[in-house]
Amino acid sequence: MDVMKSRLVLLLMCISIYAVPLATAEEHVWTFDDDAVDWTPANGSWQVEEGIYKQTMRWGEAQKALVDGAEWTDHTLEARVRVDDGHWGGIVFRAQNEFEYYVYLICPKENKSELWRHRHSTVFKDGFEARDEIEHDIEPIGLTITRNEWFTLRVVVEGSRIAVAINDIEQGVFIDDAYPVGKVGVWTWDTQASFDDVSVNGFATASLTAIEPRGKLAVSWAALKRQ
Repeated sequence: MDVMKSRLVLLLMCISIYAVPLATAEEHVWTFDDDAVDWTPANGSWQVEEGIYKQTMRWGEAQKALVDGAEWTDHTLEARVRVDDGHWGGIVFRAQNEFEYYVYLICPKENKSELWRHRHSTVFKDGFEARDEIEHDIEPIGLTITRNEWFTLRVVVEGSRIAVAINDIEQGVFIDDAYPVGKVGVWTWDTQASFDDVSVNGFATASLTAIEPRGKLAVSWAALKRQ
């Protein structure tokens, strides 16, 4: 009887291992010096101009572009974000698809940042408006959020723990477990915005194409562009 139990436990362990996507440590940086390789717009009008990834359409709901080819579990996502015209721009993490994801954003109009969980809905026509508030009024610590100025947004996700920061200053820690794994990306809402030096470092369920050579080159260019 003990032998049968042992075999059953071993079988269940094997099933669990193969049921969960294997994740490996990866690091990648996009400086957009040549093109937006790996990036796929879900909606909005996206283009690379002088080494900057831009969303140029002023009006539109939840305009986003996501990185194809890998999903991330625990990771750190960072990007330089500038709101050029409008009110809301930020970074997307653990995206399931174009409707289900987390977004951390800045709002210069009200001098604050916000954290939302977007979800799919059959109530709204296109589904982009369906969302749940995690925290919509994060008062900035140690800075003032304005338009036409670069801010470095960072999200660190570990399990259900979500820590958000701006310019290396932590703005808050929140708990949510709706999406344990997903894609990364950038985002606007009724806003023209610019993005640069997007980096992700953590555990990915698949490796991006030629991640090591491109990652090292991008890191070098990122350092040069800040000088």
